[in-house]
Formats: sequence, C-alpha cells, structure tokens
Amino acid sequence: MASAAAVPALTWKEFLEFEKRSDQKHEYLRGEVWAMAGGTPEHGRLAANVIRLLGNALEGRPCVVFTSDVRVRVNETDRATYPDTFVVCGAMKTDPDDPNTVVNPVVIVEVLSPGIEASDRGEKFAHYQRLESLKDYVLVSQASRRIEVFSRGAGASWVLTPWGPGQRVPLPSLGIELDLDAVYLNPLG
Repeated sequence: MASAAAVPALTWKEFLEFEKRSDQKHEYLRGEVWAMAGGTPEHGRLAANVIRLLGNALEGRPCVVFTSDVRVRVNETDRATYPDTFVVCGAMKTDPDDPNTVVNPVVIVEVLSPGIEASDRGEKFAHYQRLESLKDYVLVSQASRRIEVFSRGAGASWVLTPWGPGQRVPLPSLGIELDLDAVYLNPLG
C-alpha cells in the first residue's frame, strides 16, 4: 500500500463514488483507502514491456491484457487494487456494484518497487490468493534481472519458480512463455 489518505472509513459503494470524484487512484481494504504513489520511469518501462509481450503472445486468443488503469477486487477479503497488469481469459466478470472492477484475473503481474515489495510479496499476495480464477502471480524485479512466478498448485498451495537472464518464463495458465531478456529490453540511462 502506498500512503494512507486522510479519508474516513468507507463502504465499498462509498469508495466507488469517492474514486469517481478523485483525480488519482486509490487502493481499498475493508473501508480503508490509500492513495497510490506515482511510478518511476524504470517501473513504467518494465510494466510496459510485460504488457507488450503478453499482448503479442496472446494475440488471437480469447484473453485480454489490462493495464494498471483497471481495478481488481477480491470480494472475499474486501480488497481492491490496481495491479501493474493482469490477464482475463474467456468472459470477463465484474463486481456486482461496479462494471469497471474485474473479479476474475487468471494472471496478475506486479513490478516490484522498493517501497511496496514487501506488500506485493506478502499481504497483497495473500489477498490475491483468494481469487479462485488466479492461476499465476508474477513478480518482476527492478533490482535485478529476475522474475518469480507463483503458480497455483493442488489445494491451497502455491509453487514458486524463479527465472533469470537468458531464460524463458512459462505461464502455464496461459500456455505461453515470456522471454525474460525481452522484459528487460531498452534499459534507461
């Protein structure tokens, strides 16, 4: 979570109204609201590369790649976030109270930022795990050329597989692979 906003506790419907009137995006957790921090050029570069690679790999398939402009809600834990990118395959399902909030991502990708890496790996991932549709959770490092994929195993288990330079990163739920080196193309500076 970014920085806590000076906002009193809101119901989900109140949050949706608040978000419509706001000129910035917020995360939501059981009535608490946080303003999202702006991204860095490096974060934006990596997210854009992942979005491009996913879009190219899924062209012609019944899957849609979304940017961080679209909200995801975990109804079971009353949490809403804006992942860096996510993929929905088949029919998109939305929150009953908001047709602009998706509830059935198959893959979620977060680019790790120093200030929120612990949340992406821990608390936020714990919420995402409650999404029955989610099969792969992908973490892209800014600190090194490393991608970690958590894939849903049997029952409630998640299997972590790390990938490094020169490797292709399989996303089993999509039946595709991402070229790790292509994710890190065009470094800044």
